Order: sequence, then C-alpha cells, then structure tokens
Amino acid sequence: MNVHGNQIKLFAGTACPKLAKEISDCLGLPLGALEVGKFSDGECSVHVSETVRGSDAYVIQSTSYPVNDNLMELLVMIDALKRASAGRITAVIPYFGYARQDRKARPRDPITAKLVANMITTAGADRLLTMDLHANQIQGFFDIPVDHLIGIPILGNAIRKQQFFKEAMERDELITVSPDVGSVARARRMGEKLGTPLAIVDKRRPKANVMEVMNIVGDVRGKVCLIVDDMIDTAGTITQGAKALVEVGGAKKVYACCTHGVLSGPACERLENSYIEKLFMLNTIEQPESFKLSKLVPLSVAPIFAKGIESVFSDSPISTIYD
Repeated sequence: MNVHGNQIKLFAGTACPKLAKEISDCLGLPLGALEVGKFSDGECSVHVSETVRGSDAYVIQSTSYPVNDNLMELLVMIDALKRASAGRITAVIPYFGYARQDRKARPRDPITAKLVANMITTAGADRLLTMDLHANQIQGFFDIPVDHLIGIPILGNAIRKQQFFKEAMERDELITVSPDVGSVARARRMGEKLGTPLAIVDKRRPKANVMEVMNIVGDVRGKVCLIVDDMIDTAGTITQGAKALVEVGGAKKVYACCTHGVLSGPACERLENSYIEKLFMLNTIEQPESFKLSKLVPLSVAPIFAKGIESVFSDSPISTIYD
C-alpha cells in the first residue's frame, strides 16, 4: 500500500499481538520487525529491526494489564521510531489505560489521564487512534489529533443477529439499560441503534470497586434487558445491576455488552454466577491463554481499526467507516 510517497509500517507491542496480527491481515500488510524484551533489572528494551525512515508508522498497543509495563513499552517503541526518522507516528491504542482518573474527584487527586496523554505526545506520537475512551473529554487532554472509534456499531450489529433479539423485538420486550448514570449516553446510543427504550440502574458507590444499587429508573418488569457499558473491571457494577433488574425490577432475562474487558480479580467468577445470559465483548484487551468464560461472545475490532488506519493514511474522514 503506497500513497503520497509514504509507506505504512505496522508494529505490535506485547499487549495485544493477536489483535495486531488480525489488523495486519485485514490490511494485507506484514507486521514490522521489532524486538521487544527486558533487561535483567526489568527495564523495557526495544529494537526496530528494519528501516522506517519517512514511513507512516503505526504502533499497536493496548495499555491494559500489566498497565505500567505496557504503557512504558508503548512510549519506548514510539521513541525508537521517532529517533529512526519515521515520517509520522500514530499510536493505535485499542484500550487506553488510566482513563478513569480524568478529573479531580477529591482534593489532591492526580489527573493521570492527562499525564499519560502528555507522555505519549512527548515520546513522539503525532496522532492517536483509540476506541471508547472512558470519558470523552480525554480527547482534549492531547495536543495531537485524536481519532476516537466507537464500539456500539460492532456490538449492535452482532446483537441484531441473535435469536433472543429477534424474539424480544417481536414481543416488544427488549429494553436497553445503563448500569449507572455515567453510561446513559452510551446506552441511549445503543437503544437508538436497536430501536429500544432506555432504563437506568441508579447506584451509589461507597468506595472504589464497591457498588450499592439504589433503584431502577424505568419499567423493566417482564422485559429482556441489555446492559450496555464501556468497561467491565471487577464486574461488580454489571452483575449487581443484573441482579437488581431481575430481583427488584422483575426483568425476564438479562444480556450485557461492553467494549473493554478488563476483567480483574473476581470478575469471571461473578459473571459466571450472575443473572447475565450472555456477554458480548470486544477484543481491545487480550485475555491470557488460561481465560475461560462460558457466557462470553467475543467480537473483533480488527476490521474497524484497519479501516481507521486506512483513513488516517489516506487523509479521508474516519466517520465514513461506519457507513
């Protein structure tokens, strides 16, 4: 692929090698030769094994667990490409870590999302391509262009093909649910795509990763509920929300979907033992080989990221990739 004198070069870190390979296959391009390792003291070691001078370089790396290692690896890869005279460097970050610290919730709190944005820019990235940031305002933390992809179209298209969706729509039983007030806009967007009404689980969070359900805004009695969230971390919010929908609201069945499966700590056990029938999840975060979740319906973001890279490279609008 060659446009306006530049050449696309794709490089993958160790955070999501399978997704990077899928993206490269979609584009019909090989992954660039890159050696990533560690020195004996744990420091990140990177060596670019091919010329990148003047090329359009794309570094594919989610800043997921282990977050600090993957973030540092991303920064070092960008620096290596910059010093090797790459023409333009785009950080392709399917899952942007540290996004939950996007404001000062209490006095003397850091705004870590802004700090990470500064680090990526300082390392030498000219552009960011990411998906479903935890807070939209993070785009404004960057002094470089940010192309923000959304996962709702992929999730919505997959859900439309499911038997439960067809049956629930025929009976006018399907309702989209936001698991908290912060996800209302996202759930509403899904509701508009699927043609369903909206309900909200109003919750109180006494402390981080601890959730207490208060009440349900909207009538879910006898309904098939689809919970929509951007991220599942410990799965406390989504599983307790599902429990409230059934036990308090009288919902018939509960399904769920999310973009980022952080799935830390007791998440898998909670999901397996929850009222959730199926969980539709994108592969922005690569799960370990030992990962098992019987309710999971995995969906790939590779085609949309491949289209995003093509749009960036050819200077064409990102918005057209959803058409």
